[in-house]
Amino acid sequence: MLIGGADCSYQKRADIGFAAVVVCRWPELEIVEVGRAVDSISFPYIPGLLSFRELPLLSSAWESLRIKPEMVVVDGQGVAHPRRLGLAAHAGLEWRVSTVGCAKSRLVGEHRPVSRKRGGRATLFHRGERIGTVLRTREAVKPVFVSPGHLSDFESCNRWILRLAPRFRLPEVIRAAHTEVNRMRREQSCRD
Repeated sequence: MLIGGADCSYQKRADIGFAAVVVCRWPELEIVEVGRAVDSISFPYIPGLLSFRELPLLSSAWESLRIKPEMVVVDGQGVAHPRRLGLAAHAGLEWRVSTVGCAKSRLVGEHRPVSRKRGGRATLFHRGERIGTVLRTREAVKPVFVSPGHLSDFESCNRWILRLAPRFRLPEVIRAAHTEVNRMRREQSCRD
């Protein structure tokens, strides 16, 4: 199975964005291909509207892939969003692939305390509706916010995030995409 990780980065005080979709083979998590994109960003950062800022750039990276993954973990929200259409959900609809949102922070919702042990979880609710899971991927480390994007469900999303994060807080596929976009940003800074 091929699993992707998607992330974006930006130059500080600039309008240039960097995106990467890293495709890995499961279970080895060996990188098979990396799709990249660099472009100017015209849409400002507005909480809840991240898709309009990042999806055009991520879609350029997606289109550059010769080998498409069967599932993509996106550094952002799935349905854990005020309109139930976060970056991961929006990307999955556009790319017609299963997506999972795995965010470092909560955009909306409330939850009970999460056990400090790896695998500890609490359901994330918003306006009485289940929208995601607050999931601890490492003992005594801040949890991540997991939610279905497109063609995925709560339980499979939680299982995949735990499988993909055997050592660190974030899933390996997001870590790989994050490393790539930051490398691209540093290289661009050296050229400027």
